[in-house]
Amino acid sequence: MNTNIVELTGGEAGATPRAFCSHALEGEARWWLGSLAVIKASATQTAGRFTLVEVIENEGEAPLHVHHREDESFLVMEGEIEFEIGGRTIMAGPGSFLFGPRDVPHRYTVKRGPARMLFLFTPGGFEELLRATSVPADDRRIPPDGEGMPDMETFPDVVRHYGCELLG
Repeated sequence: MNTNIVELTGGEAGATPRAFCSHALEGEARWWLGSLAVIKASATQTAGRFTLVEVIENEGEAPLHVHHREDESFLVMEGEIEFEIGGRTIMAGPGSFLFGPRDVPHRYTVKRGPARMLFLFTPGGFEELLRATSVPADDRRIPPDGEGMPDMETFPDVVRHYGCELLG
């Protein structure tokens, strides 16, 4: 399939983005914390306005964490996921949209998977944390258990460097 991604003028915040298209499963594929994460739109492509990541993962729980640099939104496309955002628990299925403002702790648990979600980060730049805590995917599938996991001893320091904090 032909990729229609067009580079930005300048590629930095404030630049004028150009239209682009990222087809199904196109984008930079990474194995990230036991999931397949595909960067659909980067800060470079959107002039810093947002980052969009498609995530596919099996049952399991993301750690309680907080973003200090960006808001995070979730669009559930497949699966059943329990979100905790700001102390509130919300069950979400296909078509559900959730907004997690920066500085508000959140986590989720995939109850029935595999789950497929879009993560929208505003402003852009979260893909740098994703790259620092993942490995390129060998193929476009959920990685085998244990593959592509970051060094968990240094993980808290790495995410803190990118404006996030693990809370438990």
